[in-house]
Amino acid sequence: MPERIELRVGREDLIIETGEVAKQADGAVTVQYGGTVVLVTAVISDEPKKDAGFFPLFVEYQEKTYAAGRIPGGFFKREGRPSGKEILSARLIDRPIRPLFAKNLFNEVQVMAIVLSSDGENDPDVLAMVGASSALMLANIAFGTECPFNGPISAVRVGRVKDEFIINPTYAQLDESDLDLVVASAGEGVVMLEAGANEVSEETVVAAINFAQQKLQEIIELQYKLQEKVKAKLTRLPRKLELKKIDAELLKEVKKLSCDELGNIFELADREKRVEKTDLLTSSLVEKLVTEQSLYTEQDIKSALSEVMKEQVRRLVLEKKKRIGERGYDEIRPLSCKIGVLPRTHGSGLFTRGETQSLSITTLGSRSDEQMVEALEGKMFKNFMLHYSFPPFSVGEIRPVRGPGRREIGHGALAERALKPVMPSKEEFPYTVRVVSEILESNGSSSMATVCAGTLALMDAGVPIKAPVAGIAMGLIKENDRTAVLTDISGLEDHFGDTDFKVTGTSKGITAIQVDIKMGGISAQFIQEILSKANKARHVVLGKMAEVIAQPKSAISQYAPRIQVLRIDTSKIGEVIGPGGKTIRKIIQETGATIDIEDDGRVVISSQDHQALEKAVSYIEGLTEEPEVGRIYDGTIKKVTNFGAFCEFLPNKDGLIHVSELADKFVKNVEDVVKVGQEVKVKLIAVDEQGRVKLSLKQAKET
Repeated sequence: MPERIELRVGREDLIIETGEVAKQADGAVTVQYGGTVVLVTAVISDEPKKDAGFFPLFVEYQEKTYAAGRIPGGFFKREGRPSGKEILSARLIDRPIRPLFAKNLFNEVQVMAIVLSSDGENDPDVLAMVGASSALMLANIAFGTECPFNGPISAVRVGRVKDEFIINPTYAQLDESDLDLVVASAGEGVVMLEAGANEVSEETVVAAINFAQQKLQEIIELQYKLQEKVKAKLTRLPRKLELKKIDAELLKEVKKLSCDELGNIFELADREKRVEKTDLLTSSLVEKLVTEQSLYTEQDIKSALSEVMKEQVRRLVLEKKKRIGERGYDEIRPLSCKIGVLPRTHGSGLFTRGETQSLSITTLGSRSDEQMVEALEGKMFKNFMLHYSFPPFSVGEIRPVRGPGRREIGHGALAERALKPVMPSKEEFPYTVRVVSEILESNGSSSMATVCAGTLALMDAGVPIKAPVAGIAMGLIKENDRTAVLTDISGLEDHFGDTDFKVTGTSKGITAIQVDIKMGGISAQFIQEILSKANKARHVVLGKMAEVIAQPKSAISQYAPRIQVLRIDTSKIGEVIGPGGKTIRKIIQETGATIDIEDDGRVVISSQDHQALEKAVSYIEGLTEEPEVGRIYDGTIKKVTNFGAFCEFLPNKDGLIHVSELADKFVKNVEDVVKVGQEVKVKLIAVDEQGRVKLSLKQAKET
């Protein structure tokens, strides 16, 4: 029997329905907001996955083109690999729900979100987040009191237009907004944040979170209501959840054998030495404890040691007030900045923070290098891209090198979002800009290192960014009433801590936030405290970067293409293009320049060769120039007749030099004075009512 619940959220009703479609799934809902509809399903396997070293959660998000009334492009005319937007939306769903699954759950769980309808106004991603939680809450029912998912969660997007906050703004409103914030809550507090902002203050972010809280709580209550409705009609057989718990005796033995050595390991500041010592400790434990009599496996030992390490790291921070490598809570690892490290690239920056290092490279291109993005809301072109690369050697590992994974795409998108607010407009800087971050070393916060290195590379390339941007990753460890906020977290502090809180911004304000919380949620008060500490740390990093380069270079690299922008009357566009594109093709062939003409009369000309650029500019200026009476022009004789000669004085513009205007004396034979192909100076003496141009050779000589 279908069930339907709804709630007013912002300007539309949020409608959740179940029981009509996808009934073979353990949980399935459709979520509708305006004309946007998302189907979300959840399926949980019956048995734990054997030898699983991690929780096997799979989240998929698909945007079907039929949702927007379109047919896919390409030869096969069907959806293929996930787009960047689909991958980022899948991560957005995954991040708040993953920490809420039962500890030591190794059953495979798959959540699928399919966009069935798109109204072109409302982004389906937050609907998919709510739908994922709702579907998992329905899947929980069959497990009774011991549920796999400790939800629900709720999610909304908050924008700000003219200092007014908006819940779930439209795409049009987001274009005007200085904040794009997605907030996910589990009732007790915030469990995830994702934001892009135009240099807003910390107080604005906290106010936006508080603004969302009431609706977030109402959406959670809505899901409980739906679960109760379905539970009353459940006819499925009950299922038992099997959690793979660590053997208590094994845990006790591993703790006894490893505690002292771990204490020594965590005092080491060098990650490589810590990894080496930890590997030796692991091997020693496996050798002692994996016997035929014990029945323990190597994976059992590793799981137990990981649990002991987590306990030790947290105790070190909360009780001894120390961090790994004996850093203070607010201490940033040693910083190093360099620019111009590569001789032939357009711009480069090397940023090192402790054992995390990013080499970022900026490349400048023309309009033809823009990236076309096809999304449900329409086709668009990006003239700024940032790509993040994480090779295995950066963490001393060996693995096959394939295309970018979800993590690389996610980190690149975060860094791109952080830098986008300070990028110049097309009018200010008509280049397509690509930044690539090569992570050469990694021990935490590589995405924040990418932001810093990206800023250095942009300024080295002469891109006139509005202000430098830096990023810092904050952490939180909390147990009962004991808390510690950590600045610039390392890999282990991220892994064993409760929060990964990334903040980027300029000296003026925040440009991006990404927060993942592994505990039940944190309050706005804690968020305010972390943002305040992040602000101080960000200014320290910005100061270090300013010692190397404080302002963008005044000129772009000699190896970058040269671009010039012309503005022509829209009525002249046809003249520049010519019949069937003949004229513009001729200019491109003769000069080798790249020419892009926009509907508003903006002509973008680019070339690696400065002289070729000038030639193309001169040609187009000539094509669009209005003939001026009294002006001297350089021309070429195109045709000779018995009454005079026709001279091309501007591209594709001819005028007549009458025989009487060829010389001061009587001219019997025109070819005695000029010949076809001869270059001459002529004066424009008249334009008649029919637009015919009269030129003079003799008056040009007199002048």
